[in-house]
Amino acid sequence: MRKRTGTDLIAGDVFQKLRSKILTLEIKPGARLVEDDISELLQAGRTPVREALLRLQGEGLVSRDRGWVVQSSDPATFRSIFESRMAIESYATRLAAERATPEALAVLEQLVAEMDKAEELPRSEVNRLNQDFHKRIVALSGNPFFAEMHERTQFQYWNLRLPVIFMKDQLGRSAEQHKAILRALKDRNPELAERVTRDHIETTMNIVADALDDD
Repeated sequence: MRKRTGTDLIAGDVFQKLRSKILTLEIKPGARLVEDDISELLQAGRTPVREALLRLQGEGLVSRDRGWVVQSSDPATFRSIFESRMAIESYATRLAAERATPEALAVLEQLVAEMDKAEELPRSEVNRLNQDFHKRIVALSGNPFFAEMHERTQFQYWNLRLPVIFMKDQLGRSAEQHKAILRALKDRNPELAERVTRDHIETTMNIVADALDDD
């Protein structure tokens, strides 16, 4: 069989590439997506590009407004985003407590240790470590659908661009909750892992809610 070239990309390939660029904010919210430009960028025909855009529209990542546009999130939806995170992450953590390997737990332990230095790190690095910690736990559930849904909630959250600065005591509480999650995982305690994860996300939601009320 001959090796596939870029011009052979099917709609699924185009969809995954565009989706990744949108979820990582490489393509920013509000950006216009021109079919011809995408075809040239990905070396794909217009038909698979159009099919990929329709799939992205079905996921709520793009919309049509005199052309294709990357969706922006409304800050008013932040509770819905956190409720989704609570539902997905808490049960995913429950499964991770049953399925995580010792090697995977060691990586999480290292991330927790790095987050302990939050006061010394740039906020962008703290955010990166935090995202990595939660993303890895969801992946340890072994459920690819959870991972996909979690990726979308993360996109929606960062897309909000909420004016929230976490205070020293809030960062400290978050660090302690991360440690509690890790302990539950290492103890292979699914019920506790689920509960402390839910508490952790609810705490963050309340911090955001208070910041928005004060804004």
